[in-house]
Formats: sequence, structure tokens, C-alpha cells
Amino acid sequence: MILSADYHTHTPYSHGKNTVLENAVAAKNKGLKEIAITDHGFNHLLFGLKRKKLPDLRAEIIEAQKLTGVNVLMGMESNLISVDGDTDMKKSDLVNFDIYLFGIHEVLRYKSFSDMYGILIKNYTAYKLGKKPSDKVIATTTKAYINVIKNNPVDILTHINYKCYCNLEEVAKCCADYGTYIEINTKKRHVSAEELNLMASTGVRFVIDSDAHSADRVGDTRIAEELLSQSSVSLEQIDNIDGRLPKFRFAEYKKENL
Repeated sequence: MILSADYHTHTPYSHGKNTVLENAVAAKNKGLKEIAITDHGFNHLLFGLKRKKLPDLRAEIIEAQKLTGVNVLMGMESNLISVDGDTDMKKSDLVNFDIYLFGIHEVLRYKSFSDMYGILIKNYTAYKLGKKPSDKVIATTTKAYINVIKNNPVDILTHINYKCYCNLEEVAKCCADYGTYIEINTKKRHVSAEELNLMASTGVRFVIDSDAHSADRVGDTRIAEELLSQSSVSLEQIDNIDGRLPKFRFAEYKKENL
């Protein structure tokens, strides 16, 4: 298994250590065709990307692509901010980006206290206590994930079930229906082999991403390889390995709507 592209990397525009160019050089050195710069979303209170910095980020991406020959995509790892499926990537922001990632994170500005309580506080309290949340909380989180996928042209759902638990099968079915990839994240262990098998049974497609916060981790696949060796998931269901590149829904959305 050889990685073709890494669609989840961070830079100092949020809290990554290395520059866009350094990430692109690392990608080139590992033989990757594409890389995405996907810093944390605008509503992250500690590390959020700033809208006023978007022109600077785009300029660095253009320069890195020119110097390395690697296709560098400008993206963002957007945040869930409501059960209704709102993220901090507004429609007016879409024109600025090439790829759209989405995940659930801590320390966010939510749309309302009710959204923060129902998604963040209840999930993270259970996580801190070493327990899974109640069926009701899992149902709420599942509903939120599904609303995001239905209402936004999300390309990749990042580190699903990390600290916030959902019905993996239902979310995977929705991703399969709408053409959203589920990420196998190699920075954190967020699903088991059995859970990966369950999601794969829905026909959903996967990508392997490093979630690199430093250039030395760009293109890393170790955790994914370990997980896949314990599962029955076919490598043919992973679209950014062995020379293959994914077909992203956001690119099609932009052609038709922007």
C-alpha cells in the first residue's frame, strides 16, 4: 500500500509546526501527488484559521505548488457548531477553498448553548469518565453528523467517533449516499477494526490521512496499516492509495454553484 495523497495537514495558520512549503516538500519526498492544507475552522477558540489570513495562505499554497510540483489544495477542517448540521464554513467562505473537511472538536464557539451542551459537554463528560455516552446522546451526535453531510458539500469526515460517539453504520450510510469520504486518521486511534468493517459494509469510501501537525508526519500511514491488517476491508475501498486519487463532491459543487 502506497499513499498517493494526504488530505489532512496543519500549519501555523492553526497550530501546526511547519509551513505550507515544508509540508509540500515532505509530501514530494514521500512521492505524494497531492496534499491538502486543512487548518482548524474559524470557530475554534484557540487555533482557528482567520478569514483575514486567507489571501496569505493562498499565496503560500501557490508558491509551494510551484516550487515542489505537488498539487497543493487549500482546505479547512471545519467544525460542527449545531445539531442542525451547521459548520463554521459559511456559504460565503466556500469560494476560497478547494477541499472541505469536517470534524468534531473541543473549545469551539457553538451556535447556541443547547448545541454545545447536547454535543460537546455530554460527549466529552462521558469520555473523561471513561464511559460511552447514553443512547440519547449518541442519537443526537448521529443526527448532527448526518445533517452536516446532507446540508454541506463535505469531502471528508475526519476522525469519526473520536471523543464524540455516533452510530457509525448510519453515518457511513449517509456518507456513501452523498459521496463523502470517511477518513482513517493516522494521528489518533478513533475506530476499531470491527467498527471499520461495519462502516465498510455500507459501501462508503475511505481515505487515509495523517492529520499531520508537523512535516515529519506528512504521509504517515502506520496506524492505518495496523488497523487494516486487523480488518477485512479491501484496499480497493480506499481511494488515495496505489496511484488512485479521490473524486471529491466539493469540486463538483463548485462547478455547478460557484
